[in-house]
Amino acid sequence: MPSVTWGVVQGKKEKLVNRVKICDYLKTLGIIPDELENLEVPSTVEVMSERVEFLQKLGLTIDDINEYPLMLGCSVRKNMIPVLGYLEKIGIPKSKLGEFVKNYPQVLHASVVVELAPVIKFLRGLDVEKQDIGYVLQKYPELLGFKLEGTMSTSVAYLVSIGVSPRDIGPMVTQYPYFLGMRVGTVIKPLVDYLVSLGLPKKILARLLEKRAYILGYDLEETVKTNFNCLISFGMQREAVASVIAQYPQILGLPLKAKLSSQQYFFNLKLKIDPDGFARVIEKMPQIASLNQHVLMKPIEFLLGRGLPLDDVAKMVLKCPQLVALQIELLKKSYYYFKSEMGRPVRELVEFPEYFTYSLESRIKPRYLKLQSKGIRCSLNWFLNCSDHRFEERLQGDYIESESLGPSFCMGGKLELPGNDIVSDEEDESDDEVLYRRTVSL
Repeated sequence: MPSVTWGVVQGKKEKLVNRVKICDYLKTLGIIPDELENLEVPSTVEVMSERVEFLQKLGLTIDDINEYPLMLGCSVRKNMIPVLGYLEKIGIPKSKLGEFVKNYPQVLHASVVVELAPVIKFLRGLDVEKQDIGYVLQKYPELLGFKLEGTMSTSVAYLVSIGVSPRDIGPMVTQYPYFLGMRVGTVIKPLVDYLVSLGLPKKILARLLEKRAYILGYDLEETVKTNFNCLISFGMQREAVASVIAQYPQILGLPLKAKLSSQQYFFNLKLKIDPDGFARVIEKMPQIASLNQHVLMKPIEFLLGRGLPLDDVAKMVLKCPQLVALQIELLKKSYYYFKSEMGRPVRELVEFPEYFTYSLESRIKPRYLKLQSKGIRCSLNWFLNCSDHRFEERLQGDYIESESLGPSFCMGGKLELPGNDIVSDEEDESDDEVLYRRTVSL
Protein backbone atom coordinates (compact mmCIF):
# COMPACT_ATOMS: atom_id res chain seq x y z
CA MET A 1 0.00 0.00 0.00
CA PRO A 2 1.54 3.39 -1.01
CA SER A 3 2.56 5.62 1.91
CA VAL A 4 1.31 9.18 2.51
CA THR A 5 4.78 10.48 1.72
CA TRP A 6 4.70 8.76 -1.64
CA GLY A 7 1.37 10.48 -2.43
CA VAL A 8 2.77 13.90 -1.60
CA VAL A 9 5.81 13.29 -3.78
CA GLN A 10 3.64 12.12 -6.66
CA GLY A 11 1.41 15.22 -6.26
CA LYS A 12 4.40 17.53 -6.41
CA LYS A 13 5.71 15.72 -9.48
CA GLU A 14 2.35 16.05 -11.19
CA LYS A 15 2.20 19.80 -10.44
CA LEU A 16 5.71 20.25 -11.73
CA VAL A 17 4.89 18.38 -14.95
CA ASN A 18 1.74 20.51 -15.42
CA ARG A 19 3.72 23.71 -14.86
CA VAL A 20 6.24 22.66 -17.50
CA LYS A 21 3.43 21.87 -19.95
CA ILE A 22 1.78 25.24 -19.30
CA CYS A 23 5.06 27.12 -19.71
CA ASP A 24 5.72 25.31 -22.98
CA TYR A 25 2.21 26.18 -24.15
CA LEU A 26 2.71 29.86 -23.29
CA LYS A 27 6.05 29.90 -25.11
CA THR A 28 4.36 28.62 -28.26
CA LEU A 29 2.07 31.66 -28.07
CA GLY A 30 5.01 34.02 -27.62
CA ILE A 31 4.33 34.65 -23.92
CA ILE A 32 7.40 34.73 -21.69
CA PRO A 33 6.51 32.72 -18.56
CA ASP A 34 9.53 33.69 -16.40
CA GLU A 35 7.52 35.92 -14.03
CA LEU A 36 5.06 33.10 -13.38
CA GLU A 37 7.70 31.05 -11.56
CA ASN A 38 6.40 31.88 -8.08
CA LEU A 39 2.78 32.17 -9.14
CA GLU A 40 0.20 29.46 -8.69
CA VAL A 41 -0.84 28.43 -12.20
CA PRO A 42 -3.87 26.40 -13.32
CA SER A 43 -3.80 22.64 -13.08
CA THR A 44 -4.21 22.13 -16.82
CA VAL A 45 -3.24 23.72 -20.12
CA GLU A 46 -6.93 23.98 -20.98
CA VAL A 47 -7.62 26.35 -18.07
CA MET A 48 -4.63 28.53 -18.99
CA SER A 49 -5.79 28.54 -22.61
CA GLU A 50 -9.19 29.76 -21.45
CA ARG A 51 -7.56 32.69 -19.64
CA VAL A 52 -5.43 33.68 -22.62
CA GLU A 53 -8.39 33.51 -25.01
CA PHE A 54 -10.57 35.53 -22.63
CA LEU A 55 -7.96 38.29 -22.46
CA GLN A 56 -7.51 38.26 -26.23
CA LYS A 57 -11.26 38.58 -26.79
CA LEU A 58 -11.14 41.54 -24.44
CA GLY A 59 -8.73 43.17 -26.87
CA LEU A 60 -5.34 42.46 -25.30
CA THR A 61 -2.46 41.29 -27.47
CA ILE A 62 0.36 38.90 -26.62
CA ASP A 63 2.60 41.94 -26.16
CA ASP A 64 0.11 43.39 -23.67
CA ILE A 65 0.13 40.13 -21.70
CA ASN A 66 3.94 40.11 -21.73
CA GLU A 67 3.89 43.60 -20.19
CA TYR A 68 2.14 42.13 -17.16
CA PRO A 69 2.09 38.30 -17.34
CA LEU A 70 0.87 38.08 -13.73
CA MET A 71 -2.65 38.67 -15.07
CA LEU A 72 -2.55 35.02 -16.16
CA GLY A 73 -2.75 34.10 -12.50
CA CYS A 74 -6.32 35.46 -12.36
CA SER A 75 -9.24 33.07 -12.69
CA VAL A 76 -11.72 33.91 -15.42
CA ARG A 77 -14.74 33.17 -13.24
CA LYS A 78 -13.45 34.24 -9.81
CA ASN A 79 -11.49 37.35 -10.84
CA MET A 80 -11.89 38.59 -14.39
CA ILE A 81 -15.65 38.36 -14.92
CA PRO A 82 -16.64 39.89 -11.53
CA VAL A 83 -14.12 42.76 -11.84
CA LEU A 84 -14.99 43.58 -15.45
CA GLY A 85 -18.70 43.38 -14.69
CA TYR A 86 -18.28 45.85 -11.84
CA LEU A 87 -16.21 48.24 -13.97
CA GLU A 88 -18.90 48.23 -16.64
CA LYS A 89 -21.54 48.82 -13.97
CA ILE A 90 -19.80 51.97 -12.65
CA GLY A 91 -19.59 53.54 -16.08
CA ILE A 92 -16.67 52.20 -18.08
CA PRO A 93 -18.01 51.30 -21.56
CA LYS A 94 -17.72 47.65 -22.52
CA SER A 95 -15.74 48.64 -25.60
CA LYS A 96 -13.14 50.33 -23.35
CA LEU A 97 -12.63 47.50 -20.86
CA GLY A 98 -9.74 45.99 -22.80
CA GLU A 99 -7.93 49.33 -22.90
CA PHE A 100 -8.61 49.82 -19.21
CA VAL A 101 -7.09 46.43 -18.33
CA LYS A 102 -4.15 47.14 -20.61
CA ASN A 103 -3.49 50.42 -18.76
CA TYR A 104 -4.04 48.98 -15.30
CA PRO A 105 -3.91 45.15 -15.38
CA GLN A 106 -3.50 44.99 -11.59
CA VAL A 107 -7.24 45.64 -11.33
CA LEU A 108 -7.88 41.97 -12.22
CA HIS A 109 -6.42 40.91 -8.86
CA ALA A 110 -8.72 43.21 -6.88
CA SER A 111 -11.68 42.23 -4.77
CA VAL A 112 -14.81 44.07 -5.83
CA VAL A 113 -16.22 44.28 -2.31
CA VAL A 114 -13.02 44.86 -0.33
CA GLU A 115 -11.00 47.07 -2.68
CA LEU A 116 -12.95 48.51 -5.61
CA ALA A 117 -16.32 49.43 -4.11
CA PRO A 118 -14.80 51.47 -1.21
CA VAL A 119 -12.82 53.62 -3.68
CA ILE A 120 -15.97 54.35 -5.68
CA LYS A 121 -17.79 55.24 -2.48
CA PHE A 122 -14.93 57.57 -1.55
CA LEU A 123 -15.10 59.34 -4.93
CA ARG A 124 -18.85 59.76 -4.64
CA GLY A 125 -18.28 61.21 -1.16
CA LEU A 126 -16.10 63.87 -2.77
CA ASP A 127 -19.08 64.86 -4.94
CA VAL A 128 -17.78 63.27 -8.11
CA GLU A 129 -20.93 62.83 -10.19
CA LYS A 130 -22.05 59.24 -10.72
CA GLN A 131 -21.92 59.63 -14.49
CA ASP A 132 -18.33 60.92 -14.25
CA ILE A 133 -16.90 57.98 -12.29
CA GLY A 134 -16.07 55.96 -15.39
CA TYR A 135 -14.47 58.98 -17.06
CA VAL A 136 -12.31 59.67 -13.98
CA LEU A 137 -11.13 56.08 -13.73
CA GLN A 138 -10.28 55.88 -17.41
CA LYS A 139 -8.09 58.94 -16.98
CA TYR A 140 -6.44 57.64 -13.82
CA PRO A 141 -7.16 53.92 -13.28
CA GLU A 142 -4.47 53.68 -10.58
CA LEU A 143 -6.97 55.31 -8.22
CA LEU A 144 -8.46 51.86 -7.73
CA GLY A 145 -5.26 50.73 -6.05
CA PHE A 146 -4.98 53.56 -3.51
CA LYS A 147 -5.61 53.22 0.20
CA LEU A 148 -8.47 55.47 1.30
CA GLU A 149 -6.73 56.61 4.46
CA GLY A 150 -3.51 57.43 2.59
CA THR A 151 -2.59 59.92 -0.11
CA MET A 152 -6.12 60.56 -1.39
CA SER A 153 -7.48 61.70 1.96
CA THR A 154 -4.46 63.82 2.89
CA SER A 155 -4.33 65.64 -0.45
CA VAL A 156 -8.03 66.53 -0.21
CA ALA A 157 -7.69 67.65 3.41
CA TYR A 158 -4.73 69.89 2.61
CA LEU A 159 -6.44 71.59 -0.33
CA VAL A 160 -9.49 72.32 1.81
CA SER A 161 -7.20 73.72 4.50
CA ILE A 162 -5.78 76.35 2.13
CA GLY A 163 -9.24 77.52 1.11
CA VAL A 164 -10.45 75.22 -1.66
CA SER A 165 -14.20 74.79 -1.28
CA PRO A 166 -15.16 71.19 -0.38
CA ARG A 167 -17.97 71.29 -2.94
CA ASP A 168 -15.40 72.01 -5.67
CA ILE A 169 -13.25 68.96 -4.90
CA GLY A 170 -15.52 66.71 -6.99
CA PRO A 171 -15.26 68.86 -10.14
CA MET A 172 -11.50 69.11 -9.54
CA VAL A 173 -11.21 65.32 -9.42
CA THR A 174 -13.22 65.03 -12.63
CA GLN A 175 -10.97 67.55 -14.36
CA TYR A 176 -7.62 66.36 -12.97
CA PRO A 177 -7.84 63.23 -10.80
CA TYR A 178 -4.06 62.85 -10.61
CA PHE A 179 -3.78 65.19 -7.62
CA LEU A 180 -5.37 62.46 -5.48
CA GLY A 181 -2.15 60.49 -5.94
CA MET A 182 0.19 63.36 -5.09
CA ARG A 183 1.92 63.52 -1.75
CA VAL A 184 1.21 66.68 0.19
CA GLY A 185 4.63 67.06 1.79
CA THR A 186 6.74 66.54 -1.31
CA VAL A 187 4.54 67.77 -4.17
CA ILE A 188 1.45 69.85 -3.34
CA LYS A 189 2.58 71.92 -0.35
CA PRO A 190 5.95 72.97 -1.82
CA LEU A 191 4.17 74.21 -4.97
CA VAL A 192 1.55 76.11 -2.95
CA ASP A 193 4.19 77.65 -0.67
CA TYR A 194 6.25 78.79 -3.64
CA LEU A 195 3.31 80.43 -5.42
CA VAL A 196 2.29 82.18 -2.19
CA SER A 197 5.89 83.42 -1.84
CA LEU A 198 5.53 85.12 -5.23
CA GLY A 199 2.72 87.26 -3.81
CA LEU A 200 -0.28 85.14 -4.78
CA PRO A 201 -2.66 85.03 -1.77
CA LYS A 202 -3.89 81.60 -0.76
CA LYS A 203 -7.48 82.71 -1.29
CA ILE A 204 -6.73 83.50 -4.94
CA LEU A 205 -4.65 80.37 -5.39
CA ALA A 206 -7.53 78.28 -4.02
CA ARG A 207 -9.90 79.83 -6.57
CA LEU A 208 -7.43 79.12 -9.36
CA LEU A 209 -7.03 75.50 -8.29
CA GLU A 210 -10.79 75.02 -8.16
CA LYS A 211 -11.05 75.97 -11.83
CA ARG A 212 -7.68 74.67 -13.05
CA ALA A 213 -6.65 71.74 -10.91
CA TYR A 214 -4.05 70.73 -13.50
CA ILE A 215 -1.79 73.47 -12.08
CA LEU A 216 -0.95 70.95 -9.36
CA GLY A 217 0.69 68.81 -12.01
CA TYR A 218 3.28 71.42 -12.98
CA ASP A 219 6.75 70.37 -11.85
CA LEU A 220 7.98 72.92 -9.31
CA GLU A 221 11.71 72.77 -10.02
CA GLU A 222 11.78 72.04 -13.74
CA THR A 223 8.81 74.11 -14.90
CA VAL A 224 7.34 76.60 -12.40
CA LYS A 225 10.58 78.05 -11.03
CA THR A 226 12.13 78.01 -14.50
CA ASN A 227 9.19 79.95 -15.92
CA PHE A 228 9.26 82.48 -13.09
CA ASN A 229 12.94 83.14 -13.79
CA CYS A 230 12.09 83.37 -17.48
CA LEU A 231 9.46 86.06 -16.84
CA ILE A 232 11.97 88.09 -14.84
CA SER A 233 14.64 87.68 -17.52
CA PHE A 234 12.22 89.09 -20.11
CA GLY A 235 11.75 92.25 -18.07
CA MET A 236 8.69 91.44 -15.98
CA GLN A 237 8.58 93.24 -12.65
CA ARG A 238 8.70 90.78 -9.78
CA GLU A 239 5.71 92.36 -8.05
CA ALA A 240 3.67 91.94 -11.25
CA VAL A 241 4.29 88.18 -11.58
CA ALA A 242 1.50 87.23 -9.16
CA SER A 243 -0.97 89.28 -11.22
CA VAL A 244 0.28 87.56 -14.38
CA ILE A 245 -0.32 84.13 -12.80
CA ALA A 246 -3.76 85.16 -11.54
CA GLN A 247 -4.75 86.23 -15.05
CA TYR A 248 -3.22 83.30 -16.90
CA PRO A 249 -2.11 80.43 -14.62
CA GLN A 250 -1.30 78.24 -17.63
CA ILE A 251 1.79 80.39 -18.11
CA LEU A 252 3.39 78.36 -15.30
CA GLY A 253 3.42 75.23 -17.44
CA LEU A 254 4.31 76.54 -20.90
CA PRO A 255 7.63 76.10 -22.72
CA LEU A 256 7.86 79.77 -21.91
CA LYS A 257 11.31 80.83 -23.06
CA ALA A 258 10.67 79.73 -26.63
CA LYS A 259 7.20 81.31 -26.72
CA LEU A 260 8.27 84.66 -25.25
CA SER A 261 11.31 84.83 -27.51
CA SER A 262 9.13 84.32 -30.57
CA GLN A 263 6.50 86.84 -29.49
CA GLN A 264 9.06 89.43 -28.44
CA TYR A 265 10.64 89.23 -31.89
CA PHE A 266 7.20 89.47 -33.51
CA PHE A 267 6.19 92.61 -31.57
CA ASN A 268 9.50 94.26 -32.34
CA LEU A 269 9.36 93.34 -36.03
CA LYS A 270 5.74 94.28 -36.68
CA LEU A 271 5.17 97.15 -34.22
CA LYS A 272 8.67 98.29 -33.28
CA ILE A 273 7.86 97.61 -29.62
CA ASP A 274 11.08 97.25 -27.64
CA PRO A 275 11.72 94.51 -25.02
CA ASP A 276 10.66 96.76 -22.14
CA GLY A 277 7.39 97.56 -23.89
CA PHE A 278 6.85 93.89 -24.64
CA ALA A 279 7.28 93.10 -20.93
CA ARG A 280 4.55 95.63 -20.10
CA VAL A 281 2.29 94.03 -22.71
CA ILE A 282 2.74 90.57 -21.15
CA GLU A 283 2.09 91.99 -17.68
CA LYS A 284 -1.23 93.37 -18.88
CA MET A 285 -2.21 90.39 -21.01
CA PRO A 286 -0.04 87.29 -20.45
CA GLN A 287 -2.25 85.19 -22.76
CA ILE A 288 -0.38 86.81 -25.65
CA ALA A 289 2.45 84.39 -24.94
CA SER A 290 0.32 81.60 -26.40
CA LEU A 291 -1.57 83.38 -29.18
CA ASN A 292 -0.92 82.49 -32.79
CA GLN A 293 0.92 85.27 -34.59
CA HIS A 294 -1.45 84.99 -37.53
CA VAL A 295 -4.30 85.84 -35.14
CA LEU A 296 -2.33 88.74 -33.67
CA MET A 297 -1.66 90.21 -37.10
CA LYS A 298 -5.32 90.54 -38.15
CA PRO A 299 -6.24 93.47 -35.86
CA ILE A 300 -2.88 95.10 -36.53
CA GLU A 301 -3.33 94.86 -40.30
CA PHE A 302 -6.89 96.15 -40.05
CA LEU A 303 -5.88 99.25 -38.09
CA LEU A 304 -2.92 99.95 -40.37
CA GLY A 305 -5.25 99.52 -43.33
CA ARG A 306 -7.48 102.29 -41.95
CA GLY A 307 -4.58 104.71 -42.29
CA LEU A 308 -3.35 104.73 -38.68
CA PRO A 309 0.44 105.25 -38.45
CA LEU A 310 2.48 102.33 -37.14
CA ASP A 311 3.53 104.36 -34.09
CA ASP A 312 -0.09 104.98 -33.16
CA VAL A 313 -1.05 101.32 -33.53
CA ALA A 314 1.92 100.41 -31.33
CA LYS A 315 0.76 102.94 -28.71
CA MET A 316 -2.72 101.42 -28.80
CA VAL A 317 -1.36 97.90 -28.28
CA LEU A 318 0.91 99.03 -25.44
CA LYS A 319 -2.02 100.71 -23.71
CA CYS A 320 -4.54 97.94 -24.42
CA PRO A 321 -2.90 94.62 -25.45
CA GLN A 322 -6.36 92.98 -25.57
CA LEU A 323 -6.68 94.74 -28.92
CA VAL A 324 -4.61 92.11 -30.72
CA ALA A 325 -6.76 89.26 -29.39
CA LEU A 326 -10.13 90.64 -30.51
CA GLN A 327 -12.21 88.89 -33.14
CA ILE A 328 -11.64 90.79 -36.35
CA GLU A 329 -15.35 90.96 -37.24
CA LEU A 330 -16.23 92.58 -33.90
CA LEU A 331 -13.32 94.98 -34.31
CA LYS A 332 -14.56 96.00 -37.75
CA LYS A 333 -18.14 96.57 -36.59
CA SER A 334 -17.01 98.74 -33.68
CA TYR A 335 -14.68 100.73 -35.91
CA TYR A 336 -17.24 101.39 -38.63
CA TYR A 337 -19.85 102.43 -36.05
CA PHE A 338 -17.29 104.82 -34.58
CA LYS A 339 -16.57 106.34 -37.99
CA SER A 340 -20.02 106.36 -39.63
CA GLU A 341 -22.41 106.87 -36.71
CA MET A 342 -20.31 108.67 -34.14
CA GLY A 343 -18.22 110.62 -36.65
CA ARG A 344 -15.34 111.06 -34.26
CA PRO A 345 -11.66 111.60 -35.13
CA VAL A 346 -9.46 108.49 -35.15
CA ARG A 347 -7.16 110.23 -32.65
CA GLU A 348 -9.72 109.36 -29.95
CA LEU A 349 -9.19 105.64 -30.64
CA VAL A 350 -5.44 106.11 -30.22
CA GLU A 351 -6.05 107.80 -26.88
CA PHE A 352 -8.65 105.24 -25.75
CA PRO A 353 -8.11 101.91 -27.57
CA GLU A 354 -10.13 100.23 -24.82
CA TYR A 355 -13.15 101.34 -26.88
CA PHE A 356 -12.79 98.14 -28.91
CA THR A 357 -13.05 95.92 -25.83
CA TYR A 358 -16.60 97.07 -25.02
CA SER A 359 -19.65 95.39 -26.53
CA LEU A 360 -21.03 97.39 -29.42
CA GLU A 361 -24.62 96.26 -28.92
CA SER A 362 -24.89 96.23 -25.14
CA ARG A 363 -22.74 99.23 -24.17
CA ILE A 364 -21.43 101.46 -26.95
CA LYS A 365 -24.64 101.95 -28.97
CA PRO A 366 -27.11 102.36 -26.06
CA ARG A 367 -24.90 104.81 -24.22
CA TYR A 368 -24.02 106.83 -27.30
CA LEU A 369 -27.70 107.17 -28.23
CA LYS A 370 -28.47 108.47 -24.74
CA LEU A 371 -25.66 111.00 -25.06
CA GLN A 372 -27.05 112.16 -28.39
CA SER A 373 -30.55 112.54 -27.00
CA LYS A 374 -29.19 114.83 -24.29
CA GLY A 375 -26.79 116.66 -26.58
CA ILE A 376 -23.78 115.72 -24.47
CA ARG A 377 -20.33 115.78 -26.07
CA CYS A 378 -17.70 113.87 -24.14
CA SER A 379 -14.71 111.56 -24.54
CA LEU A 380 -14.93 107.80 -25.11
CA ASN A 381 -13.37 107.20 -21.72
CA TRP A 382 -15.99 109.31 -19.94
CA PHE A 383 -19.03 107.44 -21.19
CA LEU A 384 -17.65 103.91 -21.53
CA ASN A 385 -15.27 103.40 -18.62
CA CYS A 386 -17.88 103.27 -15.85
CA SER A 387 -20.68 101.09 -14.56
CA ASP A 388 -24.27 101.48 -15.81
CA HIS A 389 -25.24 103.09 -12.52
CA ARG A 390 -22.36 105.58 -12.70
CA PHE A 391 -23.20 106.38 -16.31
CA GLU A 392 -26.79 107.22 -15.38
CA GLU A 393 -25.52 109.48 -12.61
CA ARG A 394 -23.30 111.27 -15.10
CA LEU A 395 -26.20 111.77 -17.50
CA GLN A 396 -28.26 113.38 -14.74
CA GLY A 397 -25.44 115.70 -13.68
CA ASP A 398 -25.35 119.37 -14.69
CA TYR A 399 -21.69 119.18 -15.65
CA ILE A 400 -19.08 116.75 -16.93
CA GLU A 401 -16.69 115.98 -14.12
CA SER A 402 -13.00 115.68 -14.83
CA GLU A 403 -12.06 112.34 -16.31
CA SER A 404 -10.20 109.69 -14.42
CA LEU A 405 -7.54 107.52 -15.93
CA GLY A 406 -9.35 104.33 -14.96
CA PRO A 407 -8.32 101.80 -12.37
CA SER A 408 -4.66 101.08 -11.71
CA PHE A 409 -3.61 97.79 -10.15
CA CYS A 410 -0.56 96.86 -8.15
CA MET A 411 0.07 93.54 -6.44
CA GLY A 412 0.12 93.81 -2.70
CA GLY A 413 -1.94 97.00 -2.62
CA LYS A 414 -5.53 98.11 -3.02
CA LEU A 415 -7.25 98.76 -6.30
CA GLU A 416 -6.91 102.52 -6.57
CA LEU A 417 -9.04 104.85 -8.64
CA PRO A 418 -7.74 108.35 -9.40
CA GLY A 419 -10.07 111.08 -8.19
CA ASN A 420 -12.93 110.42 -5.83
CA ASP A 421 -14.40 107.24 -7.41
CA ILE A 422 -15.27 104.60 -4.86
CA VAL A 423 -13.87 101.10 -5.29
CA SER A 424 -16.37 99.37 -3.04
CA ASP A 425 -18.73 99.91 -0.17
CA GLU A 426 -16.32 98.11 2.12
CA GLU A 427 -13.80 100.61 3.45
CA ASP A 428 -11.84 97.87 5.17
CA GLU A 429 -11.65 95.56 2.16
CA SER A 430 -8.48 93.47 2.44
CA ASP A 431 -5.78 93.27 -0.21
CA ASP A 432 -6.67 89.61 -0.81
CA GLU A 433 -10.31 90.54 -1.43
CA VAL A 434 -9.29 93.23 -3.91
CA LEU A 435 -7.13 90.76 -5.83
CA TYR A 436 -9.93 88.19 -5.66
CA ARG A 437 -12.38 90.65 -7.24
CA ARG A 438 -9.90 91.40 -9.99
CA THR A 439 -9.25 87.71 -10.66
CA VAL A 440 -12.96 86.92 -10.85
CA SER A 441 -13.58 89.81 -13.22
CA LEU A 442 -10.80 88.59 -15.46
